[in-house]
Amino acid sequence: MRDSAFLIAGLLLASGCSPTPEYDLVIRGGLVYDGSGQPPVIADVAIQGDSIAAVAEELECIAHREIDATGLAVAPGFINMLSWANESLLHDGRSQSDIRQGVTLEVLGEGFSMGPLSEAMKQEMRARQGAITYPISWTTLGEYLETLQRQGISTNVASFVGAATARINVLGYDARQPSEEELLRMQAVVREAMREGAVGVSSSLIYAPAVYAGTGELIALARAAAEGDGMYASHIRSEGNRLLEAVEEFLTVVREAGTRGEIYHLKAAGAANWEKLDSVIARIEQARAEGLEVGADMYLYTAAATGMDAMMPPWVLEGGFDRWVERLRNPALRARLVREISDPAGSWENFYTASSSPHNIRAIGFKTDSLKLYAGKSLAEIAARRGTTPVETVLDLVVQDNSRVEAVYFLMSEQNVAKKIALPWMSFCSDAGSYAPEGAFLEFSVHPRAYGNFARLIQRYVNQRGIIPLEEAIRRLSSLPAKNLRLDRRGALRAGNYADIVVFYPGGFRDYATYEQPHRLARGMVHVFVNGVQVLRDGEHTGKTPGRVVRGPGYAGAAPR
Repeated sequence: MRDSAFLIAGLLLASGCSPTPEYDLVIRGGLVYDGSGQPPVIADVAIQGDSIAAVAEELECIAHREIDATGLAVAPGFINMLSWANESLLHDGRSQSDIRQGVTLEVLGEGFSMGPLSEAMKQEMRARQGAITYPISWTTLGEYLETLQRQGISTNVASFVGAATARINVLGYDARQPSEEELLRMQAVVREAMREGAVGVSSSLIYAPAVYAGTGELIALARAAAEGDGMYASHIRSEGNRLLEAVEEFLTVVREAGTRGEIYHLKAAGAANWEKLDSVIARIEQARAEGLEVGADMYLYTAAATGMDAMMPPWVLEGGFDRWVERLRNPALRARLVREISDPAGSWENFYTASSSPHNIRAIGFKTDSLKLYAGKSLAEIAARRGTTPVETVLDLVVQDNSRVEAVYFLMSEQNVAKKIALPWMSFCSDAGSYAPEGAFLEFSVHPRAYGNFARLIQRYVNQRGIIPLEEAIRRLSSLPAKNLRLDRRGALRAGNYADIVVFYPGGFRDYATYEQPHRLARGMVHVFVNGVQVLRDGEHTGKTPGRVVRGPGYAGAAPR
């Protein structure tokens, strides 16, 4: 019997035949967009374990399970280039609002990262927790990312190390420049995070204490990240009155540090600055032509969202949150703040004047129950209800809520949104957490971009307006950010890559979240696979949490990236 088996095997080998391949799953007959930007082809995609085993026109194989994708788009999982799911994933690892939009990788760490943390930083984080509470069991950035993976998450996660995080570790919230020795310590913080798998270093230069950093400090930290082939990403120092100067500073940091660069959520904020976008685009394209590897990301709305600290001058924020609130209680300083915040000629980034009117600012996030009735209301309406001026209302709300009070600011033009989408070097981000329309998440309002950003790109700007074709949108959502971040085996439907795959209705994938009703899930995403495991089946979450830490090229270990 044994001799017969050997004989049959020998005959098969001699005749050139090979055993029929066997796969865990085959997605059959879908419109396959491989992430390259090329038009789709009707093909099959095979998954074996955590990887893509084959992509071919018609796979002759044995499949333990098959999915009929006829008429559906099959694409690489989407990469959220700027995610604030840091805390929401600790609370609910399913990442519902992003998974249902096809996001399979959350890139965290805009200016501030979840590590490394000093004991003082941990205490401050505990004190600032609101509806979402969590224990802080980690110290380093790597430990935080591993905590997420150990708890169970449906998306993959990567992170920058925050330049402000390095600064706080060494200088606290002081408004001063570091000494040479202190700067070396800050660089050491960055290098350690890079060894733990950070994808680069990032800055957010309108917020304290990042606003106090000079260009030289940023260059030094970017150089430390560049040693591990890390990127420099930045919420640049101004998106409004000094936008052109801020772009020049960003290009200087990238050039002097010898690294790649990404401008977070590129925008021209404030009607007086909308015309500057053309000059910004021209300057970035000139830098790219000169050999700088620079690009940007964006979200698909004309309103930004951040705290009410974005209306205030840097001097009032020095020393951290408690010192800020203490100054807001001081009558003399309050009078000064009312004057400065109302002055459109101020030299700092002021979202109050950039919004043109308190009618264009909506409060969305409160911790205090007695203030939650104002969520979703404009600053003008809140001020009228309280009988105070809009600026005084801002100061009072921060003090009473004991928080930075999240707000939505209508700052951008629809024409500029479309113009940015057309740029081949533009990737996409939500600049938001990943939530679910349930439980603690319903205790606060959010920007609709948290639930609709990626679906909105395809429904509004691809299908309805035709600004870019679907194959190009998918390239910008997948292979472009993966290449920019130097991620191995991610971002393309290619044999050997990890099986991060989305399957959706190309003409029926759309967002439903609005500013009035933001906690509404997108629809039209049918199946999502993360590392070969199905986390969305027929539009419903499976409860699976196969997400992994995706590490940058400077990672000192041997785990897969």
